[in-house]
This record gives sequence, structure tokens and C-alpha cells, in this order.
Amino acid sequence: MEREPMRIREGYLVKKGSMFNTWKPMWVVLLEDGIEFYKRKADNSPKGMIPLKGSSVHSPCQDFGKRMFVFKLTVAKQQDHFFQAAYLEERDAWVRDIKKAIHHIDGGQRFARKSTRKSIRLPETINLSALYLSMKDPEKGIKELKLEKDKRVFNHCFTGTCVIDWLVSSSSIRNRKEGLLLASSLLSEGYLQPAGDTSKAAAEGLSDTPFLDLSDAYYYFPDSGFFCEGYSSDDDVVLKEEFRGTIVKQGCLLKQGEEPLGAIHLRGCVVTAVEDMPDTKKYDADNILFEIITANEIHYYLQAASSTERTEWIKAIQSVSRTGK
Repeated sequence: MEREPMRIREGYLVKKGSMFNTWKPMWVVLLEDGIEFYKRKADNSPKGMIPLKGSSVHSPCQDFGKRMFVFKLTVAKQQDHFFQAAYLEERDAWVRDIKKAIHHIDGGQRFARKSTRKSIRLPETINLSALYLSMKDPEKGIKELKLEKDKRVFNHCFTGTCVIDWLVSSSSIRNRKEGLLLASSLLSEGYLQPAGDTSKAAAEGLSDTPFLDLSDAYYYFPDSGFFCEGYSSDDDVVLKEEFRGTIVKQGCLLKQGEEPLGAIHLRGCVVTAVEDMPDTKKYDADNILFEIITANEIHYYLQAASSTERTEWIKAIQSVSRTGK
């Protein structure tokens, strides 16, 4: 009996149409050997499938100047497919897993995450969720810092060395070697996220271990409010993209159009940052804009007061889109 391909990652992305310059939300599923995309998450059959063998992924992709966080997948037949994520770290996570999948399939190997509980023989008695909560304790947990490297400032993060030091001091491990295994498992399960080129390269499999016990390898908690300021190796300029946990937000926004007062139905919508509204005059102030594409594919363009506030709105709307709350 043939084994079904592993689902590596799935979620909503905005995909560019193959014939016209239209961008529509799609439920995208990354498999070991290809990418399937569906019109809706509940659909039983995909609208299309992109094979990964012989493909390459390019990020950042700046073919569309007004759209942020776009990556390009070029298949073996030299056809290009463009996807847009909602924010920087989401795009990087998709690109990281797609690269891994391509590397494995081109090498004739099965996809496997390097740092799963089974592969690193992590004892079943270790509760990663409880350990994560201890690490985040305001008094006794790992202290979040503002760190600088390569003309970039990383806010609300910490070093790999700090993580291993904390694990040793809390008696969670016997030595630093065990600490690397435990930290790698936390990274694999999403309790820790890599920040910066050094830690991201290790997480992508370009080092002996997915997690690094180094003072220049930076990490952060996924719901900590991490953001990076300065010049980025991934984008020409990232001036302040902030990622926060689940929030409920209210405030003033500018909206395109002259429709009467009403509501935007967010259940199942997709939201992304954009650089400019189509068919509108430019404002004197910077256009700090985002786009909401509803489940029935109505497009709304809204303007926030700052880059940080835009990202907060995006995160809040994503939460409502998924949960309906």
C-alpha cells in the first residue's frame, strides 16, 4: 500500500493568478513532493498542484513592488508561481520548509524534521508545554533583551547560550549537550523561533544541530512581541515589523471607497500588507496599508497610522479569521 505524502505545512496564502494579475486567497498545503492549493480549506479536491522536484524557491521576491512578503517558486519547466504571506516570519517559515522539501526530494530522501521528539530520543516524561511556560515566567524565566547585530536591532529576544544556561540552572538537563537536544525539540515544536541569519540557517539544516548554543544566535518566543529594526538580509529594508500574540484591537483606520457604514466579515478571510492602493491618489503621508480579502473574495484596503499598528491589526484580524471570535 502506497504511503500518503506527509503534510508539512498548510495555511492561507494569497496566490497570483497564472494568466491575469489577480491575487486570490488560497488554502495552500505543502506536501513532501508538491504544493496543493484549494479555493477553500473545506474543499475536498485541489484547484491545482505544483510539483517540487527540480524546483527552486526565491525570497524575497520583489517582482511586485506594492506587495510585501512575496516569495516565488520556479518549477522545473521554468514556470513561476507567486505567493504572498501576511508577515515576514510567516513567509520565512513557508520558504524554509519548501527549501527542505525540495532538498529531500531532489536527493531521493523522505522528508523528516531534524529535531522531532522521536529522532532526538527526548524522554516522554518531559512536558514541553510546561517547560515553555516556565521559560516565559516573568520572574524566573529567560529574560527578553534588545540585542544588536549586523546593524540590526532585535527586540524581545535572547541568545542560544542564554537558553542553555537557563536549562542548566533550572535543573532541566544534566549538561549542555542534553540542553541542545531539548532546545532543538522546543524549536521543532514551535515553542522557540529563530531570529537572525545565524539561527535561521541552523534551523534550515545548515548546521550540525538545529539549535545553536552561541551568543550570536538569537531566538524569541512566538507570542512575545518580537520585532526587528534596521537592514535585513531577507528584505532591502525592514523598518519595523512587529509580531504580537492574539489580541482584540480597536482604533481609527482610513478605508478606501465611499460605501456607507457597515461591517467586513472576517471569518475565513486573508489579510496581507501592501504598499499602495490601486486606483487611488497618493496621500501626503506614507501609505501604511493592508488588504483584507474576504471568503467571498471582496477586497478591502485600509490604512493604519504606523507600521507597528498595521502589523498589530494584521495579527488581530488573522486570529478572528481562524477562530471567528
